[in-house]
Amino acid sequence: MSQPSRPGQDDAGTAAAALPLAFDVISRRLKGLAIPTCDVVVGIATGGTVPAAMIAHQLGLPLTLVRINYRAEDNTPQRPQPEVLEDPPRLPPGSRLLLIDEVSVTGATLAAAAALFPDQTVTTLVLKGRADVVAFPEIASCVAWPWKG
Repeated sequence: MSQPSRPGQDDAGTAAAALPLAFDVISRRLKGLAIPTCDVVVGIATGGTVPAAMIAHQLGLPLTLVRINYRAEDNTPQRPQPEVLEDPPRLPPGSRLLLIDEVSVTGATLAAAAALFPDQTVTTLVLKGRADVVAFPEIASCVAWPWKG
């Protein structure tokens, strides 16, 4: 029976090379997404900061950040569950939020962030992984994001 692979490894458990994606490729893909109407873009800091800023700019919408952390820089869990690191921004009841993170492996961080906004309608978006809207659903491997130098 095979062991499940860890982030950064292929199914055989060996080191997997990260697929490089350029800003222009990501930007074009984001522009082509069918994104529901929203009032505010909320990025999950730190991984979702850049993609959220890109989408907020493209849509001409305000951007705010929510600070939640679960995984370490090497993508391994560093806490038992996603942890809110500071109070979330206050947003008007009934606002339609576009909640953005870079990658969602289990959906736990997005769920924790969405729970912070019970009076708003939340649509989730990730570049890769699990969400309402996924920019790169065809990518299963690790990605070398251009903002991670």
